Amino acid sequence: MTDLPLVTLNDSHAIPQIGLGVFQTPNDLARSVVATALQSGYRHIDTAAAYQNEEGVGEGIRASGIPRDEIFVTTKVWNDDQGYDRTLGALAASLDRLKLDHVDLYLIHWPSPQRDLYVQTWRALIRAREEGLTRSIGVSNFEVEHLDRLINETGITPALNQIELHPRFQQMRLRNANAERGIRTESWSPLGRGKLLTDPVIARIARKHGRTPAQVIIRWHLDNALIVIPKSANASRIEENFGVFGFVLDADDLATMRKLDEPGGRIGPNPMTATF
Repeated sequence: MTDLPLVTLNDSHAIPQIGLGVFQTPNDLARSVVATALQSGYRHIDTAAAYQNEEGVGEGIRASGIPRDEIFVTTKVWNDDQGYDRTLGALAASLDRLKLDHVDLYLIHWPSPQRDLYVQTWRALIRAREEGLTRSIGVSNFEVEHLDRLINETGITPALNQIELHPRFQQMRLRNANAERGIRTESWSPLGRGKLLTDPVIARIARKHGRTPAQVIIRWHLDNALIVIPKSANASRIEENFGVFGFVLDADDLATMRKLDEPGGRIGPNPMTATF
């Protein structure tokens, strides 16, 4: 089995650099999808309360036969549950659905600045870590001002910031800000929701390496020191997305792909203006 590359977080815990995302995977399919991924070599599963599939994810973990201590599990608190007490309740509910006594990483899903509760929520995550309910804590979709407010008001820096990131939306400013603060960057929608799979530039690089466009894009994330969580509910694509070892992109490939970045390349919501 491939030795998975690990990334060390600022709290000294390690996270597998590639994982399976289960956004929009129905709960009744999550069991087989997660079990297939773990049996294919994945050791990192990323879910969220808002995905409504934590029960299936937990079932898939147990069905896989892989020991729990070999699996890195992430889940997230949704916006409606922000606030100190509600967040602690939300984590308890997630653990109950997953049938786990702890997760490896718990994230604030969105800053939801109009609620102005993300600092209280962060304090709840700090307590959850102290109580062993999660090993690491972080955020998702946080911009620089949100990160700095958390750090300045609590003294605790997130271990990771999970953001939309793909070759058409490379987020260099935010990636650099994360790095300056010792925060690891994780990419969601790493394939640009599939829109990049037909890009002729990526197709050319894929032919050069004898790989698929998806494998080239995932390799791009790895070679840029990003943590990446491609999603699929299809067994063959799950295996394809994991088949990114044994080659690297060269300097010419990386320079070419840097040119794909577009200021308007965002596909998902803007964290500064999202109102959900």
